[in-house]
Amino acid sequence: MGIVISGTKLASIRKERLKEAIIEAKMKYDRAPKLAVILVGNDVGSLSYVKGKEKAALEVGIDITTYHYNDDVSEKEIEDKIISLNYDNKVDGILVQLPLPNHIKQDKIIDLISPLKDVDGFHPYNVASLYLKHEGILPCTPKGVIALLDSKNIQIEGKRAVVVGRSNIVGMPLAKMLLDRNATVTICHSKTKNLEQITSEADILIACLGKPKFIKEYMVKEGATVIDVGINRDKETNKLCGDVDFINVEPKTSYITKVPGGVGPMTICCLLENTYIAYLNQFKRS
Repeated sequence: MGIVISGTKLASIRKERLKEAIIEAKMKYDRAPKLAVILVGNDVGSLSYVKGKEKAALEVGIDITTYHYNDDVSEKEIEDKIISLNYDNKVDGILVQLPLPNHIKQDKIIDLISPLKDVDGFHPYNVASLYLKHEGILPCTPKGVIALLDSKNIQIEGKRAVVVGRSNIVGMPLAKMLLDRNATVTICHSKTKNLEQITSEADILIACLGKPKFIKEYMVKEGATVIDVGINRDKETNKLCGDVDFINVEPKTSYITKVPGGVGPMTICCLLENTYIAYLNQFKRS
């Protein structure tokens, strides 16, 4: 039976430490860290995610302001807001909630955010910093996955790691972070041949492809560590589920995460930590 790694518990511990650090920093710098969130439209998922981020930010002492626009907002209005926030010295982090409406070019908007305030770690400067091993802001979900592995002292060095999914937000940066920890990394995707054979050889298997319960027990090596990044809606039960068929996969694993309560809480926690890092960096530069 696999040991379930609780992202909820780990995030709670790390947020408590962050809260204490922010209390001390506020006394030193005379203000709290501040996060600005840009939300366009009324997508139920996006509204829920932003509400969760607002709640978590306030819990640790980060000031947060959400700029909520209608679906028909012009691209220029969003650009103008980002430029304004870039120049605001009291704003430490800027987050654009994705996805954006089709008439707004997502890459153009992300590129406009100052890389120093890009707390999602999506700006090309921060992406390049990761790949060149330079100092920069790490993307939240991959950072959270590594933290989950480290919390159980799961050895990464020398292990065979397989990442199923190649998005620029999760799969690709996560593969690089595992490679930097000296794992032997394989990235699988929709065109991968012999997928089941590859995943069944993984010591560390990470699913981030966005397909509910895609990873079955026969695709998993006995004793593997399985991290489930997916967040999907089960059509039969209408409940949240991951990319891993948890009930059937869990008995084969050494360690495994659940959905919900696994990677999700750590993604938000790492967003808060990135905001705090950006906040400290503002004062280091001044």
